Amino acid sequence: MNHRHRKVLHGIFSHPLNHNLDPRAVEHVLEELGAELSHTGHGALAVKLGEERGSFHLGSGSVGGDEVMRLRKLIAAAGVEPERDYPL
Repeated sequence: MNHRHRKVLHGIFSHPLNHNLDPRAVEHVLEELGAELSHTGHGALAVKLGEERGSFHLGSGSVGGDEVMRLRKLIAAAGVEPERDYPL
């Protein structure tokens, strides 16, 4: 995973919540983590990461706070810890 992707991954887990994440960058990070992605109707993105599944509306601007929290929970449930697995 390159440095840019690591920064986005750490941005998902940052406190306070980061409301300025690019949806395309988030998709690339999920791909780097090994997630299976499929675009469903109306801008939704279905994600399967390990045994965890989720559906997210990333939109075209920046990723919303609720979606960031749901992404954080999905990634953590899949066993990924950014500080341990992908340090900056």
